[in-house]
Amino acid sequence: MSKRLGRGYGSGKGGHTSGRGQKGQKSRTDIHILFQGLKVKKSTLKRLPLLRGRGKFSAKSKPVEIDIHKLKDLKKGEKVNVELLIKKSLVTKKDAISYGVKILGTSDFKKDLVFEVPVSK
Repeated sequence: MSKRLGRGYGSGKGGHTSGRGQKGQKSRTDIHILFQGLKVKKSTLKRLPLLRGRGKFSAKSKPVEIDIHKLKDLKKGEKVNVELLIKKSLVTKKDAISYGVKILGTSDFKKDLVFEVPVSK
């Protein structure tokens, strides 16, 4: 069984320093979180971008993009909202709630519709 450091006389290490040496960072109770043992290396914590809070490592999500030519079978003056797109199975309910929906206009479209979701220029 190994001898436990920093636990006083009963640990089997002897005197008041308890096997840690005399002075220095490693003789104290806490080692700084950025300490890696060498001055040359940069810590992995130092390399991280300065982002704070929740969602630091999660990927940024974009809305589900639907091309406007997929809406050609809708009637004139019909309201285009998330419920209609789910009903027509152009987008899944899970994706629509998680990421949102955006209509992209890459093709010519002459029908008059009322959009209640974000639309590109």
